[in-house]
Amino acid sequence: MYEPNVVGDWQEYGEHAGLRVRVHRLETAEPPRGRDDAAAGLTYFSVRVTIENRGTRPCSVQLEDGQIDVRVGADGEGAFIDWRNSQFIEGFDVYPLRRATAVVHAAAAEDALTHVDVQVHLRVDDEWTDRRLWAGGIGLTETAQVATAACGPDSLAHQLTAYLEERTEPGTA
Repeated sequence: MYEPNVVGDWQEYGEHAGLRVRVHRLETAEPPRGRDDAAAGLTYFSVRVTIENRGTRPCSVQLEDGQIDVRVGADGEGAFIDWRNSQFIEGFDVYPLRRATAVVHAAAAEDALTHVDVQVHLRVDDEWTDRRLWAGGIGLTETAQVATAACGPDSLAHQLTAYLEERTEPGTA
């Protein structure tokens, strides 16, 4: 069975020796050029897609709108992708030991951001790669509850969870 990558993991592309991709830095963030009117009432977030060449020859990569799909919530509904604020990779030559990064700004209902799936369909040297999926989420709620339930009250995980919960309460600095 195919299992998705976790946000932050690198995925190697076997058909292109030395090429790997990572979806990372999934976080709430306001877009740099202002909010789109179509995203009224939604929470903005950003995600980065980094392509790294560890091979011996340059690769021409393309990662544009339509090649990244972002789904949120338990039902996998499509997030609003703000194409105007996003930065894509358009026919860029990634030389050995170099990277190129795309930044996607999207918006969705805040309660759906605990489940975020990002699918990438990369084009390398005018050939399409297989689609790859990364799964993650924004927020500490689920992680904190799991860590607290799995560890005793004196464990380091429990202490960190308590500290983070205190820091995120309204009125704390």
